[in-house]
Amino acid sequence: MKISLQKCIPHITLIIGMTAWASSFIGLKFALSAYSPFQVIAGRMFFASLVCLPFLKQLLHLLKDRRKALILLGGTLCEPCSYFLFETAALRYTSSAQAGMVLAIMPLCVGFCAWLLLKEKQSLFAWIGFILAFFGVFWLSFSGETSQSAPNPFLGNMLELGAVFCGVGYTLSCRSLTASISPWAFTAGMSFVGLLFYLPLNLLPLEFAPVVLDVEIPSWLPFFSIFYLGVVVSMLGYGFYNFGVSRLSATEAAAYINLIPVITLIIGVVFLQESLTATQYIASFIILSGMLLSQYKTQKKG
Repeated sequence: MKISLQKCIPHITLIIGMTAWASSFIGLKFALSAYSPFQVIAGRMFFASLVCLPFLKQLLHLLKDRRKALILLGGTLCEPCSYFLFETAALRYTSSAQAGMVLAIMPLCVGFCAWLLLKEKQSLFAWIGFILAFFGVFWLSFSGETSQSAPNPFLGNMLELGAVFCGVGYTLSCRSLTASISPWAFTAGMSFVGLLFYLPLNLLPLEFAPVVLDVEIPSWLPFFSIFYLGVVVSMLGYGFYNFGVSRLSATEAAAYINLIPVITLIIGVVFLQESLTATQYIASFIILSGMLLSQYKTQKKG
């Protein structure tokens, strides 16, 4: 059977994007070891905004349409504004590997919200997978052992769950605008709004204890991690994800988020010497099983 290269491009970009996205968990851990959460996110948005300047003209043209501007604003308030608040807080309490596993249920949440808001039909297998994955997330959280880098796994994983629902709102907003705006302009919009949102938060008289890592890192790495998050993750992660959403359905594109926990676990073990308990591996297997179950039925129906 002949495979069209054009049809493969969205899938390839999504794989690259998910790899970049998975690495953001480790990058955040490095950055939070030396900077406050608001400094990290504001710096990330600053570098992302610089890269996105070429798309400013197209973005300003979109804002002339009030309805589209409101959808874009709603999506960016979900992510990066609310999403990064939840995720950065989560990584102060849980490991990057566990956070990646929690994020893996986003495809199911997208499907659930599509059923609730867009009246899309979901199969029985999708519902079983949804419940199974959520059970796995809570088991993963309750069975977490505290360590220097994960002092409160349950709290951290619940905060990451909040980030998941913010990501769902972002995905649905992005999908609704793909016919009238390029994925890169949408990425620019989230970068500029995120910068305006997080810069003033740095003026708040709040103190944050640095994240403690289980490994020694060079002094330049935290700042480089902020640059990496802003440029590489924003352009490859969000840019390529937005591109995939523009070429596929929201549910199909979100399914690639299933790759994140596996990639995050590998990177976390290699760079942060993280590990899961035997019980957490079982819980992770349940999460992945729930996702595969729902995706298998979805593909069969398509």
